[in-house]
Amino acid sequence: MGPAAEPFLNAIREPENLAALAPQQWRRVLRIARRTALHPRVGEFVEKAGIAERLPLRVDEQLRAARLLAQHHHRLLGWELGRIRRALAGTTIPRVLLKGAAYVAADLPAAQGRLADDVDLLVPRESLGEVERLLRQWGWEPLSADEYDDHYYRAWMHELPPLRHRERGTVLDVHHTILPPTGRVHPDPALLFQASRPIGDSGYRMLAPEDMWLHCAAHLFQDSDLSGGLRDLIDLDLMLRHFGATEPGFWERLAPRAEQLQLTGPLHYALRYTVGWLNTPVPEAVRRQASRVRSGGIGGWLMDPLARQALAPEVGDGESWSGSMARRLLYLRAHWLRMPPGLLLRHLTRKAFRAARKRRT
Repeated sequence: MGPAAEPFLNAIREPENLAALAPQQWRRVLRIARRTALHPRVGEFVEKAGIAERLPLRVDEQLRAARLLAQHHHRLLGWELGRIRRALAGTTIPRVLLKGAAYVAADLPAAQGRLADDVDLLVPRESLGEVERLLRQWGWEPLSADEYDDHYYRAWMHELPPLRHRERGTVLDVHHTILPPTGRVHPDPALLFQASRPIGDSGYRMLAPEDMWLHCAAHLFQDSDLSGGLRDLIDLDLMLRHFGATEPGFWERLAPRAEQLQLTGPLHYALRYTVGWLNTPVPEAVRRQASRVRSGGIGGWLMDPLARQALAPEVGDGESWSGSMARRLLYLRAHWLRMPPGLLLRHLTRKAFRAARKRRT
């Protein structure tokens, strides 16, 4: 994290410090917050710290508006979950919400100030056909009509092609597991379903606390280029603080569950960066367990400098060269972890030719 973005990270670590920011620092903090879609979350931190009345009036107004925007997103998401539940009514298919939809539906601290637009849903693989058929009857259609994209998702990925409602424009991702089956690691989805919990009487379920946290870690450090990853890192921090305080045995179960789900790498990196960047209180025994897991190559000794560049929010008008290069390398890393070499070469060659065609037209 460079010095220009340090006030923003300090605001996340200790919101009380926001009351002492100079106007120029506030402009930078708000600019970064908007670019990272974290302005509602900064507003929630300010409200929780009880310092709203000590902020400049314009800053307070912007943060209040951002919080209202997030609350509006949550209401829309709740309504959308009702439409999906209606579409799947009459079936006994287990429906497990993932990521932001689960945080909002379960009213977890990670939902506060989080902009949640799309819905991620986990269903058994054998139920994909029925789920897709029912959703299409209720207006959800594939987002892309490209034949190769459709094959890519159905043959190699951990989800159906993204679905968008033809009237509301909402996006729904239907998963059958949490990482691509072609990837280096293969978390057993049966274990996730067995440990999942009902979310009240909503008709939905959520992953067990340690599984929810490990899925967020895997999404960030196993299957992405870390762009926009600061939001996920904050989610990880908030979940650790919440589950560590409210779920008996959470800390003791976390590392063994990561081993069982083959997610020890994401466990290591997620703890490393939540502790290092956000001062997350993690028991020393858990940190030692995670630190023993290290991977080689680009996933090991190069990960720290790349992650620092990719996770750091951009301060200027455009993307910095270093940040752009780090995200490109991490994009390649994510694909390397996602596919075997032959399939990866075929896929990237196809994408390169398609991008070249688009530039010519």
